[in-house]
Amino acid sequence: MNSTVLSLGFQHVMAMYAGAILVPLLVGRALGLNPEQLSYLVAIDLLTCGIATLLQAWKNKYFGIGLPVVLGASFVALPPMIAIGSQHGISAIYGSIIAAGLFIFLFARYLGKLVRFFPPVVTGTVVVIIGLSLIPSGIRNMAGGAGKPDFGSLENLMLSMSVIAVILIINRFFKGFARALSVLLGIIIGTVLAAMMGRIRFHEVAEASWFHIPRPFYFGAPSFELGPILTMLIVGLVIVVESTGVFLALGKICNRPLTREDLARGYRAEGLAIILGGIFNAFPYNTFAQNVGLVQLSRNKSTNVVVAAGIILVLLGLVPKIAALATIIPAPVLGGATVILFGMVVSSGIKMLSSVDFSNQHNALIIACSISLGLGATVVPELFSQLPAGLKIIVSDGVITGSLTAVFMNLFFNFRSMSPPALAHEETETAHVS
Repeated sequence: MNSTVLSLGFQHVMAMYAGAILVPLLVGRALGLNPEQLSYLVAIDLLTCGIATLLQAWKNKYFGIGLPVVLGASFVALPPMIAIGSQHGISAIYGSIIAAGLFIFLFARYLGKLVRFFPPVVTGTVVVIIGLSLIPSGIRNMAGGAGKPDFGSLENLMLSMSVIAVILIINRFFKGFARALSVLLGIIIGTVLAAMMGRIRFHEVAEASWFHIPRPFYFGAPSFELGPILTMLIVGLVIVVESTGVFLALGKICNRPLTREDLARGYRAEGLAIILGGIFNAFPYNTFAQNVGLVQLSRNKSTNVVVAAGIILVLLGLVPKIAALATIIPAPVLGGATVILFGMVVSSGIKMLSSVDFSNQHNALIIACSISLGLGATVVPELFSQLPAGLKIIVSDGVITGSLTAVFMNLFFNFRSMSPPALAHEETETAHVS
């Protein structure tokens, strides 16, 4: 592996690193994990991100799309995981993740046909709901973290606003790779400022080991409960739709027409990655869109580059001391970065909706009802408190409530006009991205 490939692989790691560590930090802190458990969660996430990336790069008869994709923990799964963990315990999270991964792996051949049920009016609405449901978490962290005695203090707000300022300045005055690293640089600079203010304690980093061997079921044996499984199956389908868009975009960039079998192999690799996430107590994984931009920027379309990125991530995941560095990031610093990231999720959903025909009143109704019910279930979770327990876990999460509303309303209004996805009609035919 030459130095050029290694440096480009490291660029891919840097571009996705902030997103990769934020999901374990947010889930771990929401579920009240101790510093040692939080360090493990970050470390195992980095390692499984690397393995998932290698699975996609390794194109073979059964799995792997063979495109320069990098996988990371999905933000789509963040609110449902916290909801499942809060109501059913952490073991139910991983049981549902394993079940969703198995479903995607076993039914990969047929998932391409389900894309027709997720047109822009559905996917755009779902992404907007996801972003909006995440923003309150970022705002609470900006103020110092819910329940903290210094919640909303001037010091916390100044620290979080400084992170936002750094990210905005980099995006205003820099281009290319520096702009891709703006969130990570904002977190680093914010953490340095917090250290200068005496708000960083390094004893957890000092106590962390230099090497560990990942343990299956670190948090105990998984439990398989119907409500959480149904919730995570819906999350898995949304992840598949997101990944399909990334696959098609990369296929166009790499001048490589895709067949249905290509997509099926890609879905199987993601299913395997999600199963691994459940076994090693990590997360559901999907392709990171920000790395697609880096492929365009570097103009290097070789899978060797993402193989290098995958190996780097695996090595980082074997070093708990590096993972422990992420756990010392103060809540206000994390909040400043996540408010922008979650806001960008909303803006990407709005971008998806820009292709929707708003002259069709049905589409406007789908968006209106889905966002209203999705936000309603998020802001007023007791709305469905009287429902049976199995059903309550599905609809009490705003993301799932809004997603189901969008899917079923789209079927109700637009089923007759829905056409099959623009992929290869037969497995041997090719599909060109328009």
